[in-house]
Amino acid sequence: MPVNLAAASASFSGPFALGVLSASDLVSFPGFVAPGGRVLDLRTALGEPALTARGIFERWDELLPRLHEFAADETADWRPLEHLRAHAPVEPRQVFQSGANYRQHVIDLEVAHRAPDDPRTVEEARAEIAAVMDRRAAEDLPYVFTGLPSAITGPFDDVVLPDWAEQPDWELELAAVIARPAYRVTVAEALEHVAGYTIANDLTDRSSVFRRDMKAIGTDWLRCKNAPGFTPLGPWIVPAESIADPGDLRVTLKLNGETMQDESTKDMLFGIARLVSYISRTSRLLPGDLVLTGSPAGNGMHWGRLLRDGDVMEGSITGLGAQRNRCVAERTAS
Repeated sequence: MPVNLAAASASFSGPFALGVLSASDLVSFPGFVAPGGRVLDLRTALGEPALTARGIFERWDELLPRLHEFAADETADWRPLEHLRAHAPVEPRQVFQSGANYRQHVIDLEVAHRAPDDPRTVEEARAEIAAVMDRRAAEDLPYVFTGLPSAITGPFDDVVLPDWAEQPDWELELAAVIARPAYRVTVAEALEHVAGYTIANDLTDRSSVFRRDMKAIGTDWLRCKNAPGFTPLGPWIVPAESIADPGDLRVTLKLNGETMQDESTKDMLFGIARLVSYISRTSRLLPGDLVLTGSPAGNGMHWGRLLRDGDVMEGSITGLGAQRNRCVAERTAS
């Protein structure tokens, strides 16, 4: 799929962003991306041939000042982004995903998933779930589960729709990338542990969200969200200092050119700081880990239109660039 990476680079906020790039079939490298379609191979620029993207976040406090120096260095070994391929911008050890975190999104899903014999009107169902959302916010209890790094794919790669996925759906999300390890941090401390932000499309097979064999088991996040390639990520990680307010960004997804999601992160019940703090109560967040913040209203279940072979998803978030992924049906041997 032809992608103009130089154009994509111009759409991020701040003096630079970070990505993982490759030329042709060569080994990928951690890249320093500047506006105007220029990139540095950070292995060469920093004199560290074994440097990885995750390694940058493991030394974030040390390397961030040097990254700022590169932004102003006209004599560095710049190369054009044109003809390079963008990969997922980091390989996390852990992926934490927030569910039911956008008020309007949850209301829409509740209405879409109503049983045929549900006696409530649409208005009654919306009112009841809205009350549940308000109570959750008041009780200060985010809903977080874990995903698999193996589900991550590149920001412009094809997404294979498994033959068993009956209702594959899109879920564009803001994702935070961890720098400093975080364990039992307060809400006030939480953002100090965030290096930057990127775009994630957390695909979900709606038909396998809930277990059919035993309802008491509840949701099956392994099955519905972790097929290979179900989490397109990137293209860039933009430093947190370049994003004035992650709680006020526009999340937009277009399907075949038609806008399906277009909502502000203001609709989140729990912001980045609250999610990071909550996760850290139980788990130790590590450099390069991802915290996905949930998806806004406008998913396929709401529109009655799920993903099909040949669909093209284009996702963007204010200041973070844009991704573009084509859906391809799994071809099974006959």
